[in-house]
Amino acid sequence: MTRAAGTWRVGDATITRIDELTLKAFPFEALFPEGDPDTVARHGAELGPGSYDAANGLFVQSIHTWLVRTPHHVILIDTATGNDKPRPQAPPLDHLNEPYLARLAAAGVQPEEVDHVLLTHLHADHVGWNTRLDEGGRWVPTFPNATYLMSAGERAYNESLADGRTPEGRARPDPALGPAAREPSAGVYDDSVRPVIDRGIARFVPVDGSEVLDGLSFLPSPGHSIDHASIRLVSAGAEALFAGDVMHHPLQVAAPELNSCFCEFPEAALRSRAWALAYAADRDVTVFSTHFAESSAGRVRRAGERFAWQFL
Repeated sequence: MTRAAGTWRVGDATITRIDELTLKAFPFEALFPEGDPDTVARHGAELGPGSYDAANGLFVQSIHTWLVRTPHHVILIDTATGNDKPRPQAPPLDHLNEPYLARLAAAGVQPEEVDHVLLTHLHADHVGWNTRLDEGGRWVPTFPNATYLMSAGERAYNESLADGRTPEGRARPDPALGPAAREPSAGVYDDSVRPVIDRGIARFVPVDGSEVLDGLSFLPSPGHSIDHASIRLVSAGAEALFAGDVMHHPLQVAAPELNSCFCEFPEAALRSRAWALAYAADRDVTVFSTHFAESSAGRVRRAGERFAWQFL
C-alpha cells in the first residue's frame, strides 16, 4: 500500500477520499449511550486532537465517500448524505448544501464517469448522493451510467419498512441478530434508494464474500444494519477493507465493546466489530473507514489482548 497527496494505492487500485462533512456533534454519552463514561479517560491518550476535542468533550467525525479507480472501473463506495435531503431526525444532515460533486470533479471524475456504486448499507449518510433533485423537483440518479450494488437483504428489509409492511420472508430479521434497538430513518429509502431501483440500474448482491466486481466482495458484518457489508478489495496481492459503520470512531478499536447509538441490532454489531478487528489485524489489511476523521485510513494492530489503531 502506498500513498501520495491524498490518495492511497492498493495493488493496481487508486483510492481517494471525497469529503462531505466534518462533524463535532457528539459527546460520549450521546454517541455511546450504553458505554462506560470512563472509557475516554482510559484510552484518551490514544486519541489525537483530530479525533477528539478534549476541551469540549466532543468526538470529531467525518462523512465522506471513497473513490476507487481500478484499471477497468471508476467506483464509489458509499455516497454520503447528499444535498437537499430532508433529515429532521438528524439536524446536522438536514437539507445540506455541500460542494461534494465539485470535490469529486477536483479528483478528476464527473458523475457520468462513475460506472459502479457499492453500498455497505442503506442508512442516510451512506446513500444520499445516490440521487439528486432535478429541475422538476424529482429525485434522479446522480450517477446515471453507474450500476448501484447493494445487499439484497438490506433492500428487502428497508423496502418493507418504507412501504409500511411488516418484514416477512427474506426481509425478516434473522433471530440470530438479537433484538432490534432501532429502525432505519424514515424517508431515506424513498428519496435515495427507490429512484435508482425504479430506473433499473440497481443490482442486488449476496453478502457472502463472493466476488461482485474486479476483486471486490461484500463480507457479512451485520448489526449496525440488518445486512451490513464490509467491502473487501483484493488487487495485485494487496488487500483493503472498507468497513462501513462497523466502527464510528477510533475509540472503538481500543474499546470494541462500545456500540454507537445508530446500531440497529446491538448484539450482532458487537460480534461484527470483533470479527472486523481480528480480520484486519491478522491479514494486515488497509482499513478505509467511513466516519473516522484525520486521514480516515489506517491499520489495526494487536496490542496484547486488545487492538490499536494506526492512521496512515
